[in-house]
Amino acid sequence: MAVTVKECLELQLLEVEMLLSMFPKRGEFSVEADAVPSIQRYLRNADGALPPQLEYRIALDIGEEKVKVELQVLLPHMYPQVAPQLFARSDALHRQQQLQLNTRLASHISSLDSGDLCVCEAVQWVKDNSLPFLENSKASSECASKEVGIKEMLHRMWIYSHHIYRQELRKKIFDCAKKLNLTGFCLTGKPGVICVEGLRENCDEFWRVIRYPNWKHISCKHVENIETEGSIDNLRLFHSFEDLQFQAHGDYGLRNDYHMDLGQFLEFLKQHQSGHVFQILFGVEGKLSDN
Repeated sequence: MAVTVKECLELQLLEVEMLLSMFPKRGEFSVEADAVPSIQRYLRNADGALPPQLEYRIALDIGEEKVKVELQVLLPHMYPQVAPQLFARSDALHRQQQLQLNTRLASHISSLDSGDLCVCEAVQWVKDNSLPFLENSKASSECASKEVGIKEMLHRMWIYSHHIYRQELRKKIFDCAKKLNLTGFCLTGKPGVICVEGLRENCDEFWRVIRYPNWKHISCKHVENIETEGSIDNLRLFHSFEDLQFQAHGDYGLRNDYHMDLGQFLEFLKQHQSGHVFQILFGVEGKLSDN
């Protein structure tokens, strides 16, 4: 007999209860405040629209030094009938080692029986298998620190969207930027523009998180890489991650379909040595008003 979405969501909530009992401390298990209640409302009235996919994070302490490894989980509505989206990340891992860890995690999960809950199994696997990657990463860092003239790279991404309005989306953008130590800005409204700058692996992770699972009408328009023998902080154009809102014009009705004043935005870019990006983002050369 075919398994229904309702049955799958009931199993997902059951697994969340198990995980909460395994990780009761503050900060160990993180989920959006309305994520579980929205599923519960759907289960009470399955005639309505499907709730958002369940997404949460589990923070794990690995080894005697208790190095933090975070398992990010995104569950399709038909999980456990279909595989979950899992991603393990740690500030202590280099990009290549993080990729290798996740490749092995995906291989392990794919070897399990289809239709079984597997996030608890994934948690245990990460606990049991992360330490060798962390030790290799530490050894690589120690070797690199002995080299003379080590260069770092500042990565800067310019991201364009047709619009950015929703509060939950803006919260996700700002939370992710803060967590990954990225500076830049988010221009709210229509169009929407995001700039992030920092370490490349952190920018790549930000891009992966905000566009997943399916943010339409978004693209990375331009990337800048700047190499330095000092700290990348000296190359940053922005000192924090700013909430950018300018004077708007248009319809303030139910659709919030208002346009940002691009003249003010161009002036902001020029103040941050980035006026050249205006044409890249919008396809036209920016000109400031004489007024």
